[in-house]
Amino acid sequence: MLQYEAPRTVEAAVALLGSNGAKALAGGTDVLVLLHSELIEPDVLVDVKQIPELREIVHEDGGWRVGAAAPGMAILDHEGFAKAWPGVVEGVALIGSMQIKGRATIGGNLCNASPAADSVPPLIAAGARAVIAGPGGTREEPAENIIVAPGRTSLASGEIVTSFLFPPRPAHAGDCYLRLTPRTEMDIAVVGAAVNVVLDGDGVCTEARVSLGAVAPTPLLVAKAGEALEGTRVDDAALEAMVEACRAACDPISDKRGTRDYRIRTAGVIARRAALKALERARAS
Repeated sequence: MLQYEAPRTVEAAVALLGSNGAKALAGGTDVLVLLHSELIEPDVLVDVKQIPELREIVHEDGGWRVGAAAPGMAILDHEGFAKAWPGVVEGVALIGSMQIKGRATIGGNLCNASPAADSVPPLIAAGARAVIAGPGGTREEPAENIIVAPGRTSLASGEIVTSFLFPPRPAHAGDCYLRLTPRTEMDIAVVGAAVNVVLDGDGVCTEARVSLGAVAPTPLLVAKAGEALEGTRVDDAALEAMVEACRAACDPISDKRGTRDYRIRTAGVIARRAALKALERARAS
């Protein structure tokens, strides 16, 4: 018989998750679907949403700490965080319907390990770090290091993501997440792109991070795409170099939603649009 546990502390959750056959449940919008489809058969469901610190959204040390089990709607409704990281909010806004976002979490979206997860490229582009608690204590890991294959993460037995740390936001910084889908809502990304840029007082890009989703077995941090923008005024030549770097990094499948060639070409188009929007936000900040 399936056992349900709702611990109130991280330590209790870690102890439960260290047992064989335990599965974490944050929002449940992925886990319960897998459970009812009999694709997973856990012995214990560990509901981590009852742990207060996992639901917090806090301005901390100049940056932000967002609990891994904070529901999507809480993130969307948080004016301070939304102002600092509009691109991350754009990714969260695309996680299903309003009802789904009332339960779904960015921790669950990441740890479900889908290549097309909408909140993951913005996390990566933002330089967010996942705080992970486990039997050996607490550690931090860049968001891009969590998903290692479709449906698989780098988390060890008993480990759980408790929060995400977002760095302080300097002046003249902007980010954006865009995706391509056949439908405008309630769909899975054919291609997703997130871009985060920081400009100096003269409009030169001093930092850039570019992440792609749905174009490889895992969401990508495309380092060469960011490097193509850094040290430039993000002109057409820099944008074209970024586009080419994005396309070179892609390794997608062909399926009924799009061919491999279509995804590769479109990745550059969506990344360019996201970069232009991020640039617009950086110049206005």
